[in-house]
Amino acid sequence: MNTHEYDVVVIGGGMSGFMASLRLANKGYKTALISRGDPVCCLSTGCIDVLAQAENPLRGIGELPDDHPYRLIGMKGVKESLGYFLDIMQDTPIPYAGDPKKNREILTPVGTTKTTCLVPETMAHYTHNNGEYIHVISFKGIKDFYPSYITSRISNTAFSVFDAQVTSTTAIATRFEDKAFLAEFISWVQDLDIPYGRVAIPAVLGIDNPISVMKEISTGIYRDVFEIPTLPPSIPGLRLFRALKSAFQRIGGNVYWGKTVSSVERQGSRIEAITLATTGRPTRVHGRTFILATGSFVSGGLYATRDTVKETVFDLPVFVPGPRKDWFNNDFFTPGHAIEKAGVRIDSTFRPAESDLNNLFVCGSIIAGSEIMKYHCGHGLAIATGIASAGQCEKELS
Repeated sequence: MNTHEYDVVVIGGGMSGFMASLRLANKGYKTALISRGDPVCCLSTGCIDVLAQAENPLRGIGELPDDHPYRLIGMKGVKESLGYFLDIMQDTPIPYAGDPKKNREILTPVGTTKTTCLVPETMAHYTHNNGEYIHVISFKGIKDFYPSYITSRISNTAFSVFDAQVTSTTAIATRFEDKAFLAEFISWVQDLDIPYGRVAIPAVLGIDNPISVMKEISTGIYRDVFEIPTLPPSIPGLRLFRALKSAFQRIGGNVYWGKTVSSVERQGSRIEAITLATTGRPTRVHGRTFILATGSFVSGGLYATRDTVKETVFDLPVFVPGPRKDWFNNDFFTPGHAIEKAGVRIDSTFRPAESDLNNLFVCGSIIAGSEIMKYHCGHGLAIATGIASAGQCEKELS
């Protein structure tokens, strides 16, 4: 059996896991991140929702229930975490724009708006300004993007359709990496002779360097350009995931991708190591500390049985909000299902509150009381709890 030694072992490759890993690796700790596959953030819009119910999401934290993870971190801690995220992204090909103290609106592929907080700079040029002309460009055969819905709901708009010879968002984004294709697209837009205003394009402007692609289009057509996020799978979500993974690896972080935890070694109140399931020789990963960032039900961190909910790595106790018959509202589309409260309860140090394990910390949507869908706080909570758990982990290591 191969054994690898680390200061910190983070289990889960989503937003919270990467933020915790980046914080600790930047502090000089030897850090490993383990993930069984591409995270849920690849399906997201790539935007950072902090708290949609308030114009200033930071001030809204004080109105949340006492057991919400944001309340444990506090307004100042959440603000600092989001600032840290913005600093990290500034050194990647996809810098972010926005103010943690102010929510903003982005346009959706069906012409409605979505409240969020921090956005990729490729989406930053959308502002709700009645009367200003917007020209929407779509692509022949693309799915889950509806320019006619947008133009029917927003006045002073029109749309055109370009044939990219491919129909998936990933394939179109890949084509935009090709200089000849980009030049052909710019020439086509120039020939449209559209009125002065802004140009909206589905979020397919390349994968590796969308800012460069967007600026070249904007310069070529003398218009501000912005992206509209598409329905999953999402190119902005994929860009975000790749940027975080690359940033972590650049500072020496080790990634075990496509690996699942097959067993856990304990010594009293401490986790000693985990073993990863592999096709060849098993891999044993030893750590001084561990961070659980496996997410909730969608990403497999929690698993619902007929009458309870289980945590899938360490078999930690899970808070379950009553019997299964009470988990969901009668109207499924009414927000605030009780099951959203399920998860691992934590103490003030981000350790699991109902476990004696003292070198394990928890972050992300697996924390009980998060209610991600109700409060629209997914990526914001992942960032803030990832940074907070890393801070507590650092105290243990020092």
